[in-house]
Amino acid sequence: MAASTETLSPADAATNSGDGRKKTVGRVVMGVLALGAAYGAYSLYGYQTVGRYMQETNDAYVKADGVAVSSKLAGYVRAVPVAENQAIAAGGLLVQIDPSDFSTRLAQASAQVEVARATEAATLASINEARSAVGQAQAALAASQRDLAYLNGEVTRFRPLVVSGAEPRQMLDQLTANRDKASADVSAKQAMLEAANDRVVSARAQAGQSAAQIKAAQAQRDAAGNDLGTTRITAPVAGRIGNSTVRVGQFVQPGQRLMTIVPTQALYVEANFKETQIGLMRAGQPVKISVDALPDVDFHGTVESITPGTGANFSMIPPQNATGNFTKIVQRVPVRIRLNAGPESRKVLVPGLSLTVEVDTRSAKSAVEAIRKEQEQVAK
Repeated sequence: MAASTETLSPADAATNSGDGRKKTVGRVVMGVLALGAAYGAYSLYGYQTVGRYMQETNDAYVKADGVAVSSKLAGYVRAVPVAENQAIAAGGLLVQIDPSDFSTRLAQASAQVEVARATEAATLASINEARSAVGQAQAALAASQRDLAYLNGEVTRFRPLVVSGAEPRQMLDQLTANRDKASADVSAKQAMLEAANDRVVSARAQAGQSAAQIKAAQAQRDAAGNDLGTTRITAPVAGRIGNSTVRVGQFVQPGQRLMTIVPTQALYVEANFKETQIGLMRAGQPVKISVDALPDVDFHGTVESITPGTGANFSMIPPQNATGNFTKIVQRVPVRIRLNAGPESRKVLVPGLSLTVEVDTRSAKSAVEAIRKEQEQVAK
């Protein structure tokens, strides 16, 4: 039996080859579509579970509550032992004002205290003298009163005897004269006692005045001592010196700003989020921070607080939309973020640097439902 061989024409071979390529392309397209659908589903899942809770803004900056250093006194600057941008510890000497005049005032005030104390000592001595005089006057008055009582008794006893003729009239007259003299002496001694008591009262008043003068002198001395100590202007907080304008030999006035201390140990972030982003934002939520100066490093922080008002609300001239045409503008709310930065990071991070921050608000995703239920209860 003879074998038969089927031979394809060139046209049929071309047709079969084209069909194969179409099938391959179709499979590739279907695969790509499947991968795209899978990626889309994955992305949608990621957005629904994570992405929509991530609130990001690039309207954020490094902040620090700088302290302006001013002079309390007027005087010439003797020394400025710190330089611009230098690190300084809390209590470190920043500026020394010439203390000569203030040392003199302290010495004068101390001398006034000693004078007031000497005056008080003299006044206390006069009180003792006045009290002694009172005692002497009391003793003299008592003696005079005893003499008067004795003479009154003698006059009373002699009067009947004179009337009966048993005693001469001259004796009664002499006793009467002595009694009148003793009575006058008692009156004089009473006046002396009153004068001595008045001197005691006056001396006590002077003692009170002296005590007040001592307190006033001590207050002046303390004030002079404080002024002398204030000639040493020290750092109220640790940080770095910035914007220094003081020079040796310069005359400074009270309240004049000399420099600013930037507390680099207390850096934080202020991020301005749109009002549409803060619905689930709460204190304590984690934050990822990107610094323009260090694009390859991710910093971390925590939401510390949310300002109780928009930035426009706290502006010098708050917006007034009650009149005229109104155009709604999305408001921004400042959020304070605690920045976790170590010593090396603080060498780079300075106030004013631009940042991009991303807050993870997933911890508060149940808040929407809680607020909805709360409002439903209120509406009932």
